[in-house]
Amino acid sequence: MSRLTDLIARAKAKDSALGDELEREFKALASRRAFGLNFERHRPESVELPGRPVRRGDKVRILPPRGSVQRPDQRLWRVKRIDGEGEARMALVELIDTAAPEMVDVAVADLVVVAEFRDYIYPGLVSTGRVERGGDKPFHTVINGENFHVLEALTYTHRGKIDAIYIDPPYNTGARDWKYNNDYVESEDLYRHSKWLAFMERRLLVARELLNPVGSVLVVTIDEKEYLRLGLLLEQLFPEAEQQMVTIVINPNGVARGKELARVEEYAFFVFFGDAGPSLVVDSLLDTESLSSSQRSGVRWEWLLRGGNNSRRQDRPNLFFPIFIDPQTRTIAKVGETIPLSVDRSTVPDQPGLITVWPVRAGRDEEATWQKSPASLRKLIADGFARVGAHDAKNDRWSILYLGPSQIRRIDSGELVVTGRREDGSVEVDFGERGVRRTPKTVWNRGSHKAGEYGSMLVRRLTGDRKFPFPKSLYAVEDALRIAVAEKPTATILDFFSGSGTTAHAVMRLNRQDGGRRQCISVTNNEVAADEQASLCKNGLRPGDPDWEKLGICDYITKPRIAAAITGRTPEGEDIKGDYKFTDEFPMAEGFEENAEFFTLTYESHVAVGANFTFKRIAPLLWMRAGSEGRRIDDLPAAGWDVADTYGLLVDLDRAAVFCDAAAAQPTLRIAYVVTDDDRRFQAVARALPDSVEPVRLYESYLSNFRFSMGR
Repeated sequence: MSRLTDLIARAKAKDSALGDELEREFKALASRRAFGLNFERHRPESVELPGRPVRRGDKVRILPPRGSVQRPDQRLWRVKRIDGEGEARMALVELIDTAAPEMVDVAVADLVVVAEFRDYIYPGLVSTGRVERGGDKPFHTVINGENFHVLEALTYTHRGKIDAIYIDPPYNTGARDWKYNNDYVESEDLYRHSKWLAFMERRLLVARELLNPVGSVLVVTIDEKEYLRLGLLLEQLFPEAEQQMVTIVINPNGVARGKELARVEEYAFFVFFGDAGPSLVVDSLLDTESLSSSQRSGVRWEWLLRGGNNSRRQDRPNLFFPIFIDPQTRTIAKVGETIPLSVDRSTVPDQPGLITVWPVRAGRDEEATWQKSPASLRKLIADGFARVGAHDAKNDRWSILYLGPSQIRRIDSGELVVTGRREDGSVEVDFGERGVRRTPKTVWNRGSHKAGEYGSMLVRRLTGDRKFPFPKSLYAVEDALRIAVAEKPTATILDFFSGSGTTAHAVMRLNRQDGGRRQCISVTNNEVAADEQASLCKNGLRPGDPDWEKLGICDYITKPRIAAAITGRTPEGEDIKGDYKFTDEFPMAEGFEENAEFFTLTYESHVAVGANFTFKRIAPLLWMRAGSEGRRIDDLPAAGWDVADTYGLLVDLDRAAVFCDAAAAQPTLRIAYVVTDDDRRFQAVARALPDSVEPVRLYESYLSNFRFSMGR
């Protein structure tokens, strides 16, 4: 090892970039486990940025001629110079990472900018539309971009703030369903599994920075191709968390696959951080059927007569006393006092018109005890939690019933509700909206989880027959999220493989059921399906062209699906046909009282950011960090400052006093962004702000987050 360290030091002296790269690889090898999951990390991924203007110094790829379906050149070039104007612009580009220098002149229109995952990014967001039906509720956000880079952007806005992550990543089936470094990973690829693991590891390591360490949940779905490797990867990345795997029946009929068994299920890993655990739910998701209405109507009233060990009079003499009941009204008229063990109960006089009931076992005339003392029983009667039960005519005995401590706790928690009072004054109790809550089980077998009927068919109904491969059942995702955030009505949920947008849709349903204000951040790219790309290329189209981009996942499926769910209308403006089923049944055309905004990720220059030239694209990040609700400050304020619903912006520090006064007058303010290079003046403003307002210095906080926090 020391010899390798010396060689790396010598390489650094001659070529610092090469030395740094060798050191990174050396550290990766040195950190490998003797036991456990070992895999190749491969070279860092890269993503093409069609539509991003080409600038001097950019990394680029040279595109094939329009109309060509040949495999694109994967080599990377550096732009050295750009000459000309408009469509005639030409670029001199130099091949990167080659021993022999190679430079060519290429039309700028034939170049696409490439961002490698080893590079620093300075992200921004551009709004591409919004839907508003939710009043002052927070906005769900949909971000079109490479999910690794969007995750890095979220480290500025949501570090440690995410309550739940639900992801449905590529299943690595060998089909053309995902890319590594711009190439589809197919079944013949000998490194298929290690590429998938490297792909997942990079994203999960950033995602862990977003999860709330005090209590949060990560849910990852997968099938049998990678579930073993995924389970090991999650254990190695999150050793401090509790992990369980759930089996979900998604196709009871089974999928026939040649000589293999017909598959009916997939899997979901639940990873619980901090004090998080599964929420109790009405449906265990395994039992043959949910509780029927008749089962739900009964609430257990316990016998007041004690049974079992230590239930004799001599065991607990202070619990032996008479109860006087009115046989006409079948009510408890009076509770007597405890009589000493030495006193015969027959010496206690009866009350006129009342029947005296003692804690005596039927048939044996054995003196026992009551469950409660006289004082406790009187309190239960006053609250309506004790009553006269049935009369045993054969033995001429009356029973006394009461609600035990566990039932009363359920009333206090809202699981049980008092729906009225009987004529005897006792309460009528039934299960509330939260129902009988039980721990969900690790095998789910529900008709509502069928991926075909409640995934593919539902998406087509919402989007006007647009097809999307293998969407999740809306109700399966809803059940998973209910387990994760049922007790968090203001939770923030992230899905960075959002596909058709099922997670956001499920969050809206949860909000409707309990009046919650949960918000979902959905991240997807705008990639066109593999089987459509060849025909588009033949027609002379490229990524970045409007006619190409309109068929991408985000623009063609995700955004229309989420908009349709909220408005209740298809992209063509027609009412959505059919009803939602199961937990909350209502017409789809009613939509949801929710808000959503759609964004595209941009890549900014750190120089332009620091000089305050890109504020319009940084503005959505500031708004998201403050909660994604209320008005957004989209432009630099002419007055030098502005205060919105949840955050304020101070640009002119000479106006600090009036800004701080306005901040103090806004009770919902959470963050104050102060634009200054002078740390002393920033600290002075911070001291003048209310204690409840977080001061954030721009653009130092933004730039340092992406310079130092990404672990490059």
